[in-house]
Formats: sequence, C-alpha cells, structure tokens
Amino acid sequence: MAQRIAVIARLSVLYRSILVVVAVVSIGSTAALAQLRGHGGPVRAVAISADGQVALSGSFDSTSIRWSLTHNAAEQVLRFHADAVNAVALLRDGRAATAGADGRIAIWTAGKTEPDAVLEGHTAPIAALAVSPDGATLASASWDQTVRLWPLAGGAPRVLEGHTQNVNGVAFSADGSALISVSYDLTVRVWPLSGASSPAVTTMPTPLNAVAAGKDGEIAVGGADGKVYLLHASGAPAGEVAAGARPVISIAISPDGALIAAAGIGGSVAVIDRKARAVERTLIGPGLPVWSVAFLPDSRTLLTGGADNMIRRWNTVTGEPVDAVLLETAADPLAAYNGDRGAEIYRACIACHTLGADQGNRAGPTLSGIYGRRIATLPGYNFSESLKRLDIVWTPETVAKLFEMGPQAYTPGTKMPEQTIGSAQDRAALVQFLERATKK
Repeated sequence: MAQRIAVIARLSVLYRSILVVVAVVSIGSTAALAQLRGHGGPVRAVAISADGQVALSGSFDSTSIRWSLTHNAAEQVLRFHADAVNAVALLRDGRAATAGADGRIAIWTAGKTEPDAVLEGHTAPIAALAVSPDGATLASASWDQTVRLWPLAGGAPRVLEGHTQNVNGVAFSADGSALISVSYDLTVRVWPLSGASSPAVTTMPTPLNAVAAGKDGEIAVGGADGKVYLLHASGAPAGEVAAGARPVISIAISPDGALIAAAGIGGSVAVIDRKARAVERTLIGPGLPVWSVAFLPDSRTLLTGGADNMIRRWNTVTGEPVDAVLLETAADPLAAYNGDRGAEIYRACIACHTLGADQGNRAGPTLSGIYGRRIATLPGYNFSESLKRLDIVWTPETVAKLFEMGPQAYTPGTKMPEQTIGSAQDRAALVQFLERATKK
C-alpha cells in the first residue's frame, strides 16, 4: 500500500508540473509565421456544439474562446477567470460554461462580455465539466475531492463526496440516470442520480485522468499507465486497450460509438476501434501534451487542443490533419505593413495582442497606446497581481528589454509565453514598428 501511495504521489506531481510547461519560441523564426492561434497558452479543454458549428476552448492563459467552425475563426474571447480555464461545456440553450483553476464556474450568453452567473463552492481547481442529457444540470469535478451537481435553473448544488484524491473527470450516462466520476484515488464511481443509493465503486490499477460515456452505456476511462479501460454501465470491468506509453489525459467517444480518442502527455492521440478493442491509428502532433479531444457530429472529425497553444482538426479515418489550425482571425491584420521587417517580427504576437484601440483585448491586452503606459494599468484587462506591483513604464527601451531578457525574467508572474529576440536589429525593428502601429 505504501508503494502504491508513493506512485500516486509521484504521478500527481507530474500532472501538476505539466500544467506549467511553457514552450520557448523565437519571435524571429520562420516557424512562428505558420503558428497562428487564438490562445496565448496551452489549450486545456475543447467542447463542440450538437450541430457542429461552434466550438468552445479553454486555456492556461485564463481565457476561453468561442469559435465558428464554419468560418474557422474566433467569434468571442471570454475573460473572467483568475487562473487557467481547465474545463468548458456548451449548454443546450446555446450558452457556455467555463471552469477554472480558481474553483469557479462562469455561465455565458453568446455576445455578452460578462457572465450571466458565477457558480461558487469548490475550494480547489475544477478539472472537468459535463452537461446532463436533458440540459438541466451541470456537473463539475474538482481537486477538492468532490463532484457537484448544479441546477442550471438555479438553486444549491448537490455535493457528491467519497473520493480521496483529485477528481479529474466526470460524465453523465446517456440516459441521465447516473453520473460517473474518476479520480487519482484509482476509483471509478457510478453515482445513481435518483434516490439516496451509494455509488458503485470500482478500483482500477492506476490513477485516472478522464472519463467518457457511450450511448450504449459503456464507460471509457483514461489511466496514468497509458491504457484506456472499458467498463459496463454498472462499473464492472469490460476490457482494456494500451493507448500508449504515457498517461492518457483526455478521452472522447465518437457520437456513433465506433471510436474512442485517447490523448496523451506524449503528444499523440490513439484512435481506438471500440468494438475490436484495438488502436486503429495514431495521430501524431508536435510532440507536446494533447490536453483535450472532442469529436464533431460526423464521428470522424476530431478537434485536439494542445500545449503548443493550437486547436487542430483531424480526419480520424486517414489520420491526417484536415487543416493546419483554427485561426483567431480569417483576415491578415498586418496586410497594410507588407515588407516591414518589424511587422514580420510582430506577426508571432497577433494571436494574443491587437494594435488598434477599436480591436480590444485578446488573450493578452491590446497594445494600442502602449508607449507611455505603466505596466498592468490598461482598463478592462485582468492582469495578475504580480504584474501590478512592477515599476515598469512601456517605452521602446523597456519593450526591447522585455524581448532581450524574456518575459519570465523581466516581468515575473506574467502569463505571456516565454519568447526572446536574440538579434538587436530585430528588436529595434519591432519597437519601431510598434511606435508607428500603436499610436492612438
């Protein structure tokens, strides 16, 4: 038992450490030109609407983005959480739910800049959300070792207690009669939602990170040992599939029930034939953790969100990407600066920052009027407390220093991805471009 506890502790530390992995990139590199994205940090969660036209993503950058999948462009950036957005859900009435490491859940109406409601009660990060089949209840799983059932019409949540470690995943059964939760305590719990019955508890051989439920009642859970375990609706074991050598951290079952997508820390996604209990193919990404997977209604197209800050679309039949990435904007905001070296260097920044006063904030604050402004003072943007304590005024010299030293060294506590510009000439070109492009 002591050995098992030690293994669980090591895996839990590994899981937490991956939450703060930041890729180091060079703004001046040609590779950055192809890496357009909407989030300024790893994509932690992805959800897709029932009609397949809208996606919702959550990121370690503390924002959520509502995407149009028909236009491959962001429709709205949602800012509320004080920490990483770990879980998202699209409700049946078109609203969105986001949940974060701050322990709060925000409910959003499309187009509104503030949440309709904030659900509070968890005392630790929320790791997963699920919506009941009838759309009336939202379930949340938290590292405070509880699951909560929130009536979306209002009222106090029902608290489900019994797990003894972080609760990492939650899913409703297809008929809505039960809730399934999985935890680092090695257990799968199937909670009856009517009556006062105790949950059915199944102990697995490994800590568990994710869960999905099929329309036929079968349950799939992702383990820290790289396996996908299948269970009957009762919780009884029904088989297992080795998805890879690294922990499975996200899992999804296709709407038609034929496939399971199991994403891992190693950066690949195993596409499993559920009936054959075998890996059909493996989707190979950039080698960084894939934090989230979600099927479109066609049951063959898969969205993945990863540590490279991108959302990718895959054809699970061929194993090939459908397109490179989902872009925050379909138009090129730098078209007017064609041939400007500073603009080309800035291109890696357009995912997170706008230049004009009428364009607003993205994952990062707008740079409009940046020169002469004290750090962390732009109204309407949620800056970290550590930035507010810094004595920096943005000038061409301080911006150049930022990219010479890197954000982590120059502005400790920033959520900005670590990035430097090694060339003094390129730093000068960037600050000169910003001087021209950000004037109000």
